[in-house]
Amino acid sequence: MELLKTHSIKPTNTHLYELAFLHESYSNEHGLDECYERLEFLGDTVLDLVVSEYLYDMDSSLSEGQLTRIRANYVCKKALYTYSMEVGLNDYLKIGAGVELTPREINSIISDVFESFIGAIYLDLGLDKVQEFLYKTVIPHIDNGDIFFYDYKSELKQLCDSDGRKITYELLDEVGEPHAKTFTMTVLINGEKNGTGVGGSKKEAEQNAAKVALGRD
Repeated sequence: MELLKTHSIKPTNTHLYELAFLHESYSNEHGLDECYERLEFLGDTVLDLVVSEYLYDMDSSLSEGQLTRIRANYVCKKALYTYSMEVGLNDYLKIGAGVELTPREINSIISDVFESFIGAIYLDLGLDKVQEFLYKTVIPHIDNGDIFFYDYKSELKQLCDSDGRKITYELLDEVGEPHAKTFTMTVLINGEKNGTGVGGSKKEAEQNAAKVALGRD
């Protein structure tokens, strides 16, 4: 696999890296009993650990809440998609030929495999090799201060908490097929609607509603 050579990864278990790119649809089509999802689960945790440690060492003045918000920016779906495309992981994806996916679903899969690839490196070569890989792919974005995601919900909550206002979110609408739903959420402050947002998940719709409430839209 040319990808491994490019990043100076000398595998001891090549199966892990092949597995990291197997989407469930491909596995089902070919009668395989495994896909990348378990590796993705593991890689998600390892990525959080490495990024958290780097941020912790980067600035001792940052509070727990600040560290959490900064980390969210560098491990969100948009960030993972960017890393994955920069590395070229999308070129190795194996998706079932008979499956029709929306652009949003494909982008999500491309994001997922960055984490599954990290999981493969971790299981095969350990944390030090993962850190070496992430210091070439993720950490430069942190050093550059790149913005992938802004936590409007946290900002709005801080404002409301400061003067004792109660904030809640309410689902207004949910449409589409189970694998490609669109949600509409509204944010209520002291029971009054202050913003409505749409997204591919409830969390995304809530962020967009909070953005409107803050007057950023």
